[in-house]
Amino acid sequence: MLVLTRKLGESIAIDDHIKIRVVQIKGKQVRLGIEAPKDTKIHREEVYLAIQEQNQQSSQISSDQTRNLSKILKIKEND
Repeated sequence: MLVLTRKLGESIAIDDHIKIRVVQIKGKQVRLGIEAPKDTKIHREEVYLAIQEQNQQSSQISSDQTRNLSKILKIKEND
């Protein structure tokens, strides 16, 4: 892990496309501004972990469950 010290208003560059700037320091909290291409996904770690967990759970759905869901959706479309 690379650990850097930055002051208010200073930034960190990652490659040519991402810049992280210290926007505010208030007590124990640091507010960061992130400039990155729109197609770059940026999440707080707890949100990222929740997304990973949901992806893991959805990948474990059995073939039978998928077929049953498909049948239900077809029935609803025909109503």
